Amino acid sequence: MANLENFRLVVFRTVAKQRSFRKAAEELYLTQPAVSLQIKALEEDLGVQLFDRSGAHASLTAAGTVMLEHARRVHLLMVQAEHEIGALSGDHAGRLTLGASTTIAQYVLPRLLGEFCAENPRVFPTLLSGNTEHIVHAVHEKRIALGFIEGPPRIREVHTEPFLRDEILLIAPAAHEWTEQQSVACTDLTTAQLLMRERGSGTRRITEMALARHGIQRRSLRIAMELDSTEAIKSAVEAGLGVGFVSRWAIAKDLRLGRSFKIVEVKGLRIHRDFLLVTAKGPQPNGLAQEFRRFLASRAGTKRNSSKSQIASAKQILKADKQS
Repeated sequence: MANLENFRLVVFRTVAKQRSFRKAAEELYLTQPAVSLQIKALEEDLGVQLFDRSGAHASLTAAGTVMLEHARRVHLLMVQAEHEIGALSGDHAGRLTLGASTTIAQYVLPRLLGEFCAENPRVFPTLLSGNTEHIVHAVHEKRIALGFIEGPPRIREVHTEPFLRDEILLIAPAAHEWTEQQSVACTDLTTAQLLMRERGSGTRRITEMALARHGIQRRSLRIAMELDSTEAIKSAVEAGLGVGFVSRWAIAKDLRLGRSFKIVEVKGLRIHRDFLLVTAKGPQPNGLAQEFRRFLASRAGTKRNSSKSQIASAKQILKADKQS
């Protein structure tokens, strides 16, 4: 697939993002001198210095900050041009830049992206993964067109809408005493060795909010370990290090395969949430981002004001996974 953007601008944006010539070279599969040469040539053309190289990181100068804003606009325009040209023949093409918090990136989007790319083979998707806060900031800074997050954003400078319904469940090692009980009380959680996602995780924030509504504050929990992924929590639970909260989407296949952990019912505690689609405020994304949103509406049942549609869609996709 052709890249219509000027290569110097690609290098410039990458250095600005990485704040490092070395890391930019690694991302672009170039040598560091080659990256430096491209930046030097761009600075000579403009007659200004774009980066301050005196510190530990390559930080943007005032001129560099202005240039970055315009370079991002050029990038978006070229992406849009590629899409519109492809759409003339009904063939969507170009780069689709997405971001998703960990659970969605691992367990929800791969299947949907696979179907989308099968229908649009000339689309090249790029998926940035991180916790909810990282994805929200990437959307706000317009580094990605669409973001998918697991919890409400902490900043207001973005727009969110429901994308898919989820439930957070407590899991324990198969041999744990709780797995033999019909249910445990919320207060029992204060005595357990609890495995939690890192701060900034949407799963953690939603879980703590739900527990607080039942009178259980963070300070009363015995958090044995903080982990940066759902897979890490599942592995730690299997190893008998404690109990942990995870998304139902993350354990559907594990339970069918007989993994050595089980769901524990917590009396009166139901933690439901909407996975959210997040975009920057202002004009809504167009081009391939718009096409992917339409695709999601048809596959994942995205309806802004219809929780029933979201729940039914989730069940339908989980059912498809069970049959696969």
